[in-house]
Order: sequence, then C-alpha cells, then structure tokens
Amino acid sequence: MPQISPKLKRVCSFAVVVATGAMFVTSGCATKNYVRNQTAPVVQKTNELDDATATNTRNIRDVDSRAQSGIAQAQQSANSASQSAQAAGQSAAQAQQQAQEAVNRADSLASVVAGLDTYKQVSDVAVNFGFDKAELTKESKAELDQLGAQLGSTKSYILQVTGGTDSVGSADYNYDLSQRRASAVVQYLAAKYNIPPHRFYLIGIGKDKEVAPNTTAAGRAKNRRVEIQLLSNDAALAAGQTVSQAR
Repeated sequence: MPQISPKLKRVCSFAVVVATGAMFVTSGCATKNYVRNQTAPVVQKTNELDDATATNTRNIRDVDSRAQSGIAQAQQSANSASQSAQAAGQSAAQAQQQAQEAVNRADSLASVVAGLDTYKQVSDVAVNFGFDKAELTKESKAELDQLGAQLGSTKSYILQVTGGTDSVGSADYNYDLSQRRASAVVQYLAAKYNIPPHRFYLIGIGKDKEVAPNTTAAGRAKNRRVEIQLLSNDAALAAGQTVSQAR
C-alpha cells in the first residue's frame, strides 16, 4: 500500500472534524426550526385563548354590573311601591277613623248629649235626592249653605241629620241608602263650614217614615230626602252665662 504522508493525514482529519461539526450544526439548526414550527401554532392558540378569556371576563363583569344595577332599580321600585301602599293604607285607616268620629249614630244620641230635652229647634232644612242616588245637587248645596250661614252666630248647637228613602227596594238597602244620603250632607257641611264632629248626630230611617204617600211619583220624590235640624241648648247657654257672671 502507498504510504500517506503525515501532512495529508492532518488535512484529512481536519476535514473530518469540520464535516462532523457542520453536520452537528446543521442538525441543531434543523431541530430548532422544527421545534419553532411545532410550537408557534400552540403559542398563537394560547394567545388567542388568553384574549378570548379576557374578553369573556370583561363581558361577564359588564353583564354582572348591568344585572346589579337592574336589581338595585327593581328593589328601589319595590321599596317605593311598598311605601306608597303603606301610605295609602294609613290614609285609608285615618279616613275610616275620621268618618267614624265625625258622626254619632242615633243609638248613641241620648247617651252622648246630656239633657237632650233642653235642646230646641232653631231652624231646619230638607234636601232631596234623585232615585237611588246619594249625591248632592247644586240646589241641595244652596239649601245647605243657607243653614251654614246661621252657624256662626249660634252657640251650643247640634245638627240632627235624618236620611230617608222612598218605598222602592228592600228595607236593608234603604237603610244603607238613607245613611249614605245623610253622610253626604254631613261631609258637605263639615268641610265647608268647619263644623266639629261632635256636633253631628246622624239618623238613617230608610223608608220607615214617609213625609208623603209613596203611591205617587211626586210623593216618592219627597221621601227621597235628608232633613237637617239645627238645635240649640238655651238652658246650657244661660247656665254658662250665669257661671261667667259669678266669676
């Protein structure tokens, strides 16, 4: 075999080393590129998921904020409705109490007014109502105004208000109707002339006492009435004057 010179051996060894290094370098670059190519979609997908998660979080917070705002508004509306209902209930209760206090019924008249026999009639007026009606007409209010004008100069008085009906309908219905008619008179006089409640004594007699025959239309019209008597206790007034003079 031919002899290879040492110099040639060194050259060949260096070439092998360079080739091997180049192979490793080439292999390393290929591996990095492969990894990069494989991981790039994963990184991109991860970034997309992060963005979607952030968007969903913002949307959830926005929805939650709107929901909380809606709940607060609904609660506020419910509270306002509850307060209005309570106020309405209180007003109704007060109105009921005032209505009860405003009128002393016939069954308590004798016990409430001491010495009722000493009261005498000063004046009276009667107002009429339409069939099955309990609303005052313009003419009826004018009649009541004439009576109201006398109250300022009358001392120690009471107003006896008696409601009546015609004979049409049941007794129970007519008792209720006569009471409603008398109440309409009381409410008008009390509101317009500031009459204290204890001065009213209301009686609903229904169809029990007629002032005209119920056999005719004209007679029935007269029976659909409320009579108001202005009564004054002269004896009590005289006694009060005597006490005042003694003082």
